[in-house]
Order: sequence, then C-alpha cells, then structure tokens
Amino acid sequence: MTLEILPAKPQALFFQAMSNSARMQILNLLRENGRMSVTQICSGLGMEQTHVSHNLRCLAFCGLVTASREGKSRIYSINGETILPLLKIVDEHLRKYAVNLLTCDALER
Repeated sequence: MTLEILPAKPQALFFQAMSNSARMQILNLLRENGRMSVTQICSGLGMEQTHVSHNLRCLAFCGLVTASREGKSRIYSINGETILPLLKIVDEHLRKYAVNLLTCDALER
C-alpha cells in the first residue's frame, strides 16, 4: 500500500500552528487535565481570555483540539486520536535525539 503524501503548504501550516509557545502550552495543559473551559485554561496558564480564545480557534481550525457545548460554556479537549500520539512521539524524540532543545533559545523568534 502506497501512502499518498499531501502537499507541503497544509503540512507547513499544521506545524506552524504547533510552533507557537502559547498554543503548545494550551495543548500540554489539555493533555494533562483533559476537558477544560476557556476560563479554566486562562486560570491554568495565567493568560488573558482573548489570547487563549484566539489560540484555541487556531488549534480547533487545524484539528488539534475539539470543542463541545456544555450549557453556555465551550469545553475544549485535545484530539486524542492523532495529536496525543504525535506529542508522545515528539517527547520521545526530544529525550532521545534533541535534549539540547530543552535549553535552546537560538530558534526562538
């Protein structure tokens, strides 16, 4: 079976969505805590609601998180089918091949 390789542009946009520190903090918080509201995410990260909401829209648009309604609140959770396994692979890669990135500031913008 041959795997179809998708175009580079959507791949680059996918990784661009994950290259933002605030979005990665949100993903890791959801990874640790499961389902959370915007208010809970703001409290957990010490970020403003508008900043969190903006980043959640990006994460949802890219399929990294899902949102559901519970009353008046939107509850967010990480995509457990694809993103949780991907983050586990990234963690394993960092520990095995790129531990130097834990203290790297050369790649930061």
